[in-house]
Order: sequence, then C-alpha cells, then structure tokens
Amino acid sequence: MSQWYQLQQLDSKFLEQVHQLYDDSFPMEIRQYLAQWLENQDWDHAAANDSFATLLFHGLLTQLDDQYSRFAQENNFLLQHNIRKSKRNLQDHFQEDPVQMAMIISNCLKEEQKILTSAQTLDQNEVSSTQNNLILGRQKEMNEKVKKVKNKVQDVEQDIKTLEDIQDEYDFKCKTLQSREHEPSGKALKEVKQEQMIIQNMFLTLQLRRKEVVTKIADLLNITEQTQVALITEELVDWKRRQQIACIGGPPNACLDQLQNWFTVIAESLQQVRQQIKKLEELEQKLTYNQDPVTQHKCFLRERTNTLFKQLIQSSFVVERQPCMPTHPQRPLVLKTGVQFTVKLRLLVKLQELNYQLQVKALFDKDVNEKNTVKGFRKFNILGTNTKVMNMEESTNGSLAAEFRHLQLKEQKNAGSRTNEGPLIVTEELHSLSFVTELCQPNLVIDIETTSLPIVVISNVSQLPSGWASILWYNMLTNEPKNLSFFLNPPTARWTQLSDVLSWQFSSVTKRGLNVDQLNMLGEKLLSQSAANVDGLIPWTRFCKENLNDKSFSFWLWIEGILELIKKYLLSLWNDGWVMGFVSKDRERTLLKDQTPGTFLLRFSESSREGAITFTWVERSQNDEPQFHAVEPYTKKELSAVTFPDIIRNYKVMAAENIPENPLKFLFPDIPKDHAFGKYYSRPKEPSEPMDVDDSKTGGYIKTELISVSEVHPSRLQAPENLLPMSPEEYAEVTRALSPAEIDSMLNTAAYSS
Repeated sequence: MSQWYQLQQLDSKFLEQVHQLYDDSFPMEIRQYLAQWLENQDWDHAAANDSFATLLFHGLLTQLDDQYSRFAQENNFLLQHNIRKSKRNLQDHFQEDPVQMAMIISNCLKEEQKILTSAQTLDQNEVSSTQNNLILGRQKEMNEKVKKVKNKVQDVEQDIKTLEDIQDEYDFKCKTLQSREHEPSGKALKEVKQEQMIIQNMFLTLQLRRKEVVTKIADLLNITEQTQVALITEELVDWKRRQQIACIGGPPNACLDQLQNWFTVIAESLQQVRQQIKKLEELEQKLTYNQDPVTQHKCFLRERTNTLFKQLIQSSFVVERQPCMPTHPQRPLVLKTGVQFTVKLRLLVKLQELNYQLQVKALFDKDVNEKNTVKGFRKFNILGTNTKVMNMEESTNGSLAAEFRHLQLKEQKNAGSRTNEGPLIVTEELHSLSFVTELCQPNLVIDIETTSLPIVVISNVSQLPSGWASILWYNMLTNEPKNLSFFLNPPTARWTQLSDVLSWQFSSVTKRGLNVDQLNMLGEKLLSQSAANVDGLIPWTRFCKENLNDKSFSFWLWIEGILELIKKYLLSLWNDGWVMGFVSKDRERTLLKDQTPGTFLLRFSESSREGAITFTWVERSQNDEPQFHAVEPYTKKELSAVTFPDIIRNYKVMAAENIPENPLKFLFPDIPKDHAFGKYYSRPKEPSEPMDVDDSKTGGYIKTELISVSEVHPSRLQAPENLLPMSPEEYAEVTRALSPAEIDSMLNTAAYSS
C-alpha cells in the first residue's frame, strides 16, 4: 500500500496538512499521478548529489510524458492540458537546479510520513486522551454557538417577511378605505367604521411586530458578539499559539479549516443582518409613526453590525504559512538576504463576493519602533513581487488565499560600515513582515492588516544555527507577535519548557524525539544538577552564548552539530533506537559494568562542536573487574568515507602479541551486534577476478576497503587463555586486514613467546 493511498484515508484535519505541503512549484496532481514512482526514488541522495538529481529530474519528465500518453488514449483533453502545464512549470522552476526539486520532494515525503505517524498516534490515543476530549468538547460548544447565531438570523429573516406582509396588507386596506370614505350610504359608513377598526388593530400588530423585530436583531447582535469574541480571543488565539509551536518543531498545527467555517458563518450572518436592517429602512420609508422603533434604533443597529463585521474581517486575516526559505523547510522565520522565501496568507472569511477583491501588499518592518530606538538596528528592502490578489483558485483546498513565492530581502547600506556597538547581535535582532489590504463595500471601508511572527535575517548561512536558536527561544516563551525588543532582556526558560523544545528538534527531522534519560543528561549539562528532580531556570546566555563548561562552543551549537550528524549519517540508526546518544560517562559505566564482556553502547561526543559519535564497550580483567574502553569519536569526515554500521562490523583491536579481533559483541543491553546492525551493512561484493593490470576500470590498482583498528597494550586485552580459536568468518576478516606475511610474522612471534 503506497504512502499516498494511506494519506487519502485520513481524516479531513490531517488532509488539510497534506494540502499545505503542495503548491505550484510542485503541484499535488503530480504527486497523485506518479505516487508509486515518486516513493520508490532516493530523493535524499538526489538532494545531495547534483548528477543524481539531474537523472531523477529527467526521469520525472519521462514519467509525465507517459502519463500524458495515457490521457491521450483516454481522450481526456483537460487532464492532458493539466499534465502538460505541470511539466512546463517543472522545467521552468528546476531545469537549472534539479537539486532544489529533489529537496522539495524529499521534504514533502518526510512531512507526509510525519502526518501519517501523527494520525496513527492519534488513533491509538484518541479514546483515552483527556486533551483531545477537551478540544472536541470546545469544538462542539463553538459549533452550537455558531449554529445558534445562524438559526436566529433565519428567524429574524422570517419575521421580517411576515412584517412586510402585514405592512403591505395594512397599506392596501388604508388605500381601499380612503376610496370608500366618500360613499354617502349608511351601510357604507358602517362598513367603513368596521374597516377602520380592523386597520387600527392591524396598526397595533404592525407596531408590535416592528418592535419585536428590532428587539430580536439587537439580541441577535448580542449573541453574535459573544460568539465572535470567543472565536477571536480564544479559538483564533489558540490556533496562533499552536502555529508557533509547530514552527519550532512541535506537533503539526491543524483546525484552520474549522476556524474558517466558523468565521464564514458569522460573516454571512452579519451580512444578512445588514440586508435585514436595510429592508427595515425600506419599510420605514413607506410607513413611519411616532416612536417608530426602526427610526429610533436603525443607526445604532447598522453601526453595531458594521463594527462587528469589520472586527471579524480584520481578525480573519492570518499568516497561514510563516515566512520560510524553501531550502530550509524545517527552519521557518530565519531568512537569508538574497535568498527567495515564501509566505502564505488566508482570509478566514470565505465569501464568494471577496474573490479577487483584495490586493495584498507586503511591507518590511512597518511601524517598527526599534528602527529608531535600538542602536545599529538594520534596515531591509523587499525585492520581488510584493503584491498579490487573494483568490480561491490557487489554493488546493479552495480557501481565499494569497501566496508570495518570490520575495527576497536586501539590506539597506548606510554611509559607513555597520558598527558592533549595538546591544543586539545579528541573530538576536528581530524583524517583522506586515501584509496590508483594503476591503471596500457600499458605505463601508475596512483596512486589513496582519503580521508574521518575528523573523531573524542573516547574511551568511553559518548564522543559521544561532538564528534558529533565537526563533526557538522567542516562540517558546511568548506569544506576543511584535515584541521585537525581546532579546534586549530575554527571559529565562524553565527546564520543563526547554526539554520539550529540544525533543521536538529531533522528532521534527527524524522519527524519534528524546526520551527521559536523554533529556536528563542534557538537563544536567545545562543546570549542573539533576534535571529529573529540579525544574531549574535556564538563562538565554547559558543556552546559546556561553561556552559549555571547558569547551569552546555553546550548548546549542553542540546540539546543532549532533542534529546535522544524525540527519546526514545516522538517521536510520537513530530512528530504530540503536543510538543511546546522550549519556554521561558516569552513567555509561553504571550501565555497562554488569554486562557481558563485549557489550557496547553508542553515545555522542561531548567535546566535538561539529558532532561526533563513539562507542564504549566493557571487558573483564583477570580479577573479574570491569574494564571500559572507548574509541576516538567519529566525525563527519570518517562517516562520509565509511558508514557507521560498517565501522562497527569491521572494527578491530590489535596488540603486538595477538591477532586483531572485534571486541564489539552485544549492543546494550544484550542485542547481538549483527542483529541490530546487520540490515545496514554494505552489501558483500562479488568475488573479484584475478587482478588484470590492464583493466581500465581499476586502473591496475587492487581494490581496498577502510576498516577501523585500535592499537592497545596487551594488558588491556583478555588473558590469552580466554581467547577462543578464530572461526572461518573471523579468519576471513583477518586476511582482509593483514597481508599473509604479517600474519605469519605474528604467528611466529606468538609461537616463540609460548
């Protein structure tokens, strides 16, 4: 079953997340048509290899040609047109940069997998989850409130129709009576008096009905205001907070379509009330009287309705997808000068009459006081198309949206160079993107504006880790949208807050977050005490700016280096749970001391800024005391040459008196090494033919293979009487590592010694 098929079986709230993954640069229809083929390609490898990316790019175009031929056979002209258009778009976007296409597809497939995992987790926990029940309860309550508003509007609509019928009948009888008042007969006079009585009663009914309708509209506006306040100050605020959490790696945000439904129903109701008030004014023009409730209250009702509608429209303008560089989809809100970024806006009031009516303009640092109050605060210009018209056609889910795809930032260069005397470094300097538009309707003009979450602008990609740290800290600790002076006096974070965010950094780019033991180790490094028992306060400087203990780098840069190492070289091992990773040396010895000799665990080096991994194993001395050995950590330099599973498989310890052996037997606690890592080993090569020095493929060289060998003093090895004869497999490993002459020499030395 393909991943794409599984996604289509999910609930609508998860499908909305899938919709947000795809846009015109890589449309969903290509994902649909070529689902299985796309999932069978190695897009991660293509994202790092230009030649392979080019190969897959042309393979994708070939697949589209095949699909076009199938549609041609089916005489499906529309789908032929769409597939041809999609092919042209791909060529326009990625012909010169197929690696970017590979990065986009790779990210989409990974995000799809996360959505599937989230859906599966939700299915498992939904019944017992109190939080989910609470959310569902709130949604149900809001559904009832919105439905109540809608029903009351319909009731008023019916009352106005009844009122109109009564007034028409009253007007008809009045005119009829006027034509009969001059009839001379007594009988006619009697009938006239009866008609006057009927008309008088109708007038009283008309007065009562008008008063009831005006009162009902006033009550309706009260209920609408209460519902609207809850919608704006609770539901929308909660969604924005969830968006903040999702931006820094937390659980995916959802429910925007649900919010849109609520906003739209309220907006439609208010528009209907505006028409109802207009209808009352028309009835008033035909007939009015002293203390007419329509005359007395129409201005108040009209202004209040317009005010509510204006507030609703202004609040419904949101940043659906925060500013993000396509090259770094996991790191939104950090933008590099000269690099394109995207941002998507949505109006939650989805009225057909607003389609193509709102032109949105993007502005940088609009009304930002820090430009004048913070010394050295940088200024930027927006390059690219900074205006877009909101419409319902560009979004895959039909929402009223506008997506900016080709914006860039360029710093304004003032006379002289930038000084370093300002209180904020570049990666602590927060900026904002504002988006403005205007809605014009008869007798109503509404200025609409929304702002992105604070962004960090960098000029060099090396600043990305520090910039991302600022984004994490800000969105973890505040939900204020425009507190751009935040880092002039950054608040401290509680370990319970920071531990969640740290775990999200791993779960957002892999399939595993951090467990309690791993977090405790990190907490101890930051707090210098047990994090399991103390919810300590951690300053911003301790997290990101101060050197870590006696090291030359900060805690965050150490974590960042490990994240990069995992993503590039250890992803499968980490996802499968084989890397313990974050474990102190003391804890490591406690875990290993009672284990079988040859038991080892994998942990990250604490002394490498770039990220490094090592393994430690336990042996027994002649006195049965545990002895611990750790290998020098492997960095990306070594791991780019040999995979870590192959290093573990081929690792050797060699002393002068002994044949090299692999001391690694069991992954902690007792998992046979080959059982844990066997599926990752490089495939055994075909037996080679005798060397042909004229072979153009090998150039006359004997093929070699890199293995790791540690040279140790014999006293650190097991006693000779405990060494077992080599198996054929072990002897084969020895012959691969040593020449026959070296083996003979070692055997002769051992025989002589004995």
